[in-house]
Amino acid sequence: MKLIILDRDGVINQDSDQFIKSPDEWKPIPGSLEAIARLTQAGYRVVVATNQSGIGRGLFDMPTLNAIHDKMHKACAQVGGRIDAVFFCPHAAEADCKCRKPRSGMIEEIAERFGVDLKGMPSVGDSLRDLEASAQLGAQPVLVLTGKGRKTQTKGGLPANTLVFPDLAAYVATLV
Repeated sequence: MKLIILDRDGVINQDSDQFIKSPDEWKPIPGSLEAIARLTQAGYRVVVATNQSGIGRGLFDMPTLNAIHDKMHKACAQVGGRIDAVFFCPHAAEADCKCRKPRSGMIEEIAERFGVDLKGMPSVGDSLRDLEASAQLGAQPVLVLTGKGRKTQTKGGLPANTLVFPDLAAYVATLV
């Protein structure tokens, strides 16, 4: 099975330091939905892994998160793409859970649920914690320079063998 893991904020949609707290605030990055459609048409299962500490902080609730994800799913479908699953961590950083990236619990759950070996599997993110969560399990870390990606690249300390691309569309163009 061909599977790819994508972070949400900063990879698929515009990021915000104030969090994406409503469907109206969810705006796709130009070309990202079409990139997901290319992946879908090339036989990839597309899975999103996203920290959503806004829930743990009380900034929005589960029905709102579901509405945001519903908008994302519908927007992908409109261009011929599909997101097979969305995994998220609702905890604030101080909760010290195992699912919040950079810890690998969420990524391990994806591997278990889909019955895949993560070795070399592409995992795309815009922050160091996205890359670390997957790389420690043998996935191929891919940094996109959208969202927090440029700042992440400038800080350095990326996992070994991290691939760097301007955005999701540029990466997918080389993958499929």
